[in-house]
Amino acid sequence: MANVAVKQQTERDGKSLFFVMKIAAWTALCVGLVLCLFNINDFSDSNATLMSGVGFMVGSVFIYMIGTAMSLVHKRSSESLSE
Repeated sequence: MANVAVKQQTERDGKSLFFVMKIAAWTALCVGLVLCLFNINDFSDSNATLMSGVGFMVGSVFIYMIGTAMSLVHKRSSESLSE
């Protein structure tokens, strides 16, 4: 009985962590798009606003991937507890 409660708690923690990481990834993507579109007329590597926007957009992909990986680890951990 206690094992089931631990499994459900771990599953909830994994889902909430993935939700927070997903929100952070979408926020970073939106910030990156706004920064890129704000000053796109000077398309060069010396444009700090454009380079920051690209960095935010690339970072959002990594944030999403890390959140997905952490969710899968939590899911696998809860499955191993039930065995």
